[in-house]
Amino acid sequence: MINSRSMDMQKIPTPSYVIDEGKLEDNCKILHEVAGKAGCKILLAQKAYSAFATYPLIRRYLSGATASGLYEARLGQEEMKGENHVFSPAYSEEEMAELVKICDHISLNSVSQLNMRRQICMENGVSIGLRINPECSTQEHGIYDPCAPFSRLGVTRAMLGEATYDDLLFGVEGLHIHTLCEQNADALETTLKAFCGKFDDILRLPQIKWLNLGGGHHITREDYDRVLLIRLIREVKEKYNVEVYLEPGEAIALNAGYLVTTVMDIVHNGMPILILDASAACHMPDVIEMPYTPPLRGAEPVLAEEKQSTGIVCRLASRTCLAGDIIGDYRFETMPKIGDRLVFEDMAIYSMVKNNTFNGMPLPSIYLMHEDGECELIREFSYEDFKGRLS
Repeated sequence: MINSRSMDMQKIPTPSYVIDEGKLEDNCKILHEVAGKAGCKILLAQKAYSAFATYPLIRRYLSGATASGLYEARLGQEEMKGENHVFSPAYSEEEMAELVKICDHISLNSVSQLNMRRQICMENGVSIGLRINPECSTQEHGIYDPCAPFSRLGVTRAMLGEATYDDLLFGVEGLHIHTLCEQNADALETTLKAFCGKFDDILRLPQIKWLNLGGGHHITREDYDRVLLIRLIREVKEKYNVEVYLEPGEAIALNAGYLVTTVMDIVHNGMPILILDASAACHMPDVIEMPYTPPLRGAEPVLAEEKQSTGIVCRLASRTCLAGDIIGDYRFETMPKIGDRLVFEDMAIYSMVKNNTFNGMPLPSIYLMHEDGECELIREFSYEDFKGRLS
């Protein structure tokens, strides 16, 4: 939830993202403590949060960054200035020529990618990782499940067969698994049991120096079992004598950002429908993709089966032409009015990194809220940012 520090909504043009510097640092302190107790390294997964104006703060607590491709890897190398890791299902020759100069670890997705990219990595002193699919699903969201049937992500045990250091695994120094999404440590425990059971012999090879347990660990969530996480990491380190990495994205910026929007109009069609200058499709795509209903300051989300419940229930939607550009239904204590400001919470993650200009919608400005509640403008966007993407 939003903290008690003052934030004058009337001074911020809408739509705007606001990053909560204090909450961001609180998250980083928790992660730093976990890393110390577990004896592991934690990296920022830039795919969830890439507001590099805050990287100087983050790098005081974390070991570096991880990327999903060349541009994120460049950003991590330029702005995070720590360890720099990358994973992608495939790399072009041109990308690899640059990645081997700026990355410490490069994880490869398949046997064919390993065969194609092994030599250039070894020639440049890059530590090679191989992504593993432990074939152990622990989540319900199929779109985010790397272990779903016919997954393209990672190598299964059957694909490796009786691989040894001298043949297929030559040059590989690490294994990378990423199977979780917004989950607790019990899901990691289940995954590690399956993974270690299937790949114990490979984990014990003397060449294997590190294990990357990927992201999806909701470490900074209030109910997260950090004691279990620390125990699991320490056990796997002791058993296999490997360096362990975690690369959370959400946990770093969880509840550390807001999206401020204005009610532009109210349409009455069976229920009040608020037309906002913020858009789910453009400014918070995970609302549609996941899907989920984001927290809203001063109101509570209404589930489908609760539509006939008491209170003032309004649908929040955008001004794009997409009929399904709906953020959700909310119950208010008083009826909102045209011109009111609304504040969506937990909007630092998977928002700025995914936003777009569909319909020519303006990109929200980005503000940083300091400990004293003052909001500093980091970046504002214009028509030229929209036009420059098109031709």
